[in-house]
Amino acid sequence: MSNSQELINTDLQLVMRSIIQRIATGPELSKDISLQEAHLGMKAILNNEVDPVQAAIFFIALRMKRETWDENKGVLDAIREATLGVTAEVDEVFDIADPYDGYNRTLPASPFLAPLLAECGVHAVSHAVDAVGPKYGVTHRHVLEAAGLNVDLIPAEAAKRLSDDTLGWAYVDQANYCPKLHDLIGLRSKIIKRQVITTVEVLTKPIAGKNKTHFMTGYVHKPYPPIYAMLARHVGFDSAILVRGVEGGIIPSLRQPGKFFSYQDRGEEQGMDIDPADVGISQNVRAVPLPEDLPKSSTGADEIAIAVDIKATAKAAADAGMQALAGKQGATYDSLVFSGAIALFHLGRATSLKEAGEQIRAALDSGKAANRVK
Repeated sequence: MSNSQELINTDLQLVMRSIIQRIATGPELSKDISLQEAHLGMKAILNNEVDPVQAAIFFIALRMKRETWDENKGVLDAIREATLGVTAEVDEVFDIADPYDGYNRTLPASPFLAPLLAECGVHAVSHAVDAVGPKYGVTHRHVLEAAGLNVDLIPAEAAKRLSDDTLGWAYVDQANYCPKLHDLIGLRSKIIKRQVITTVEVLTKPIAGKNKTHFMTGYVHKPYPPIYAMLARHVGFDSAILVRGVEGGIIPSLRQPGKFFSYQDRGEEQGMDIDPADVGISQNVRAVPLPEDLPKSSTGADEIAIAVDIKATAKAAADAGMQALAGKQGATYDSLVFSGAIALFHLGRATSLKEAGEQIRAALDSGKAANRVK
């Protein structure tokens, strides 16, 4: 190691020591750090330049005192610097970011929203990981892999799919678009509880459009829409949709009124009340239920990671998704109608949710979207 590198490492240790001394001093005495300090701390962790114990304390202490907006932005900036992002050869990209810890109470339909939107002329990309806490549920990767997709494309390969008229959509995995962040999954598993990474990693924007990039994600808890909107503007998403969805995903309940927030042209977010009836949906379930005959999996005493067999659940979701794309009606079909209508309405492709829902139904009933899953 050169003398200059030793000096850099020494400086980083001093900076991290100073950060931890301030953020980990209890509920009343802990102090916030600046955007620049959060960025430097996260960058050092990504580059494996600080001790893993200190890295864990950094995440836990930020969470326990509650992260500030600047701290969220600083951590996200460091992650985006490590992201191997590309610009696709299309004017606009629609970025779909479901929770990375997946689903374990319902069967996810959202992995098939991207090919459905592609059939409607919207270039869409989704991204996820194989497994991460706190839920360790079924992710887009699991479902799309079960449907026969190559889920290990590098960002440039995924971006190329978007410009292919017969495809128009893609999936890219965190292991390929930000390997340094993906390498922290082991540490995150040991921490157990949600960290700042869980909030910001969905905003990495691995594939952008030449002119505009739009963002869609879900949330559960009411404080999150302004945080996500702020972060989306910070990284340059031209518009954003933030849906209060089942399991924190992008699909609202199918049986009761809901809400989403959105902004256009990087402006202030506005709330909109929605009802499944607005798009002609009448369901007695809030989301696609898990099949009763699914095999069970043991997760010990963890109350968050509910026992579901990932492979079997992903296969069930893949089968249901492909059937919906081929026009088979049911809860998966309705889930895609609802989320797809919200997306088309937000993008100005329809003047009302009802009209947008009719466009989505026409695409599903044609069966053509199923041909894009290859």
